[in-house]
Amino acid sequence: MLAYFDFLQERYSDILNALGQHLAISLTAIVLGTIIAVPLGITLVYNQIRWVNSIVFFAANLLQTVPSLALLAVLIPLMGIGTKPAVLALLLYTIMPILRNTYDGFESVDRNVLESARGMGYGTMQRVLLIQLPLSLPYIMSGVRVTMVYIISWATLATLIGAGGLGQLIVSGMAVNKPELIITGALGSILLALIVDLLLGILERWLTGRFGGAKRMTI
Repeated sequence: MLAYFDFLQERYSDILNALGQHLAISLTAIVLGTIIAVPLGITLVYNQIRWVNSIVFFAANLLQTVPSLALLAVLIPLMGIGTKPAVLALLLYTIMPILRNTYDGFESVDRNVLESARGMGYGTMQRVLLIQLPLSLPYIMSGVRVTMVYIISWATLATLIGAGGLGQLIVSGMAVNKPELIITGALGSILLALIVDLLLGILERWLTGRFGGAKRMTI
């Protein structure tokens, strides 16, 4: 145990650098995925051509079935190696769960509430922003939180295409037979996922309280 603490003190700068890279890749993917998936989910709710919805969900589901290593291998000839293909690969994996949760959240809003809002003179955008979005926040944030945990785990594979991150510690540890490197990379990924999930939970509670007016309207 003492030897492991000595190792942490000796390599802490490399560990922090890998942690920063891992967090940057994961956050970039989840932020971009949310920016894409949430508006897309809202659009699908109001879309009247149902077969279009089926195609979009089928495509998003299809992306989820592609093995991560295979997806990275496909992106290398197109984008080379480094951070960009890693972020794009992770971004594609974020779309389905956030899209599905956004769609289900908006669909779950009581139609009577929406009719009441329409009777009060609320336009479509007002109903979306002031009623449906606040009421759907628990669904959306649940999708974001679950996806973020998965993305942090999958991001360890980003090192295979030169994007760095905690996976670099794991791969290096396997290459030179250093268990402390492998353990540090794995534990770092686990702790990062737990901390980010905790912070997102706090953000969810704050947003729910901040935009809780729509809930009071339903009472």
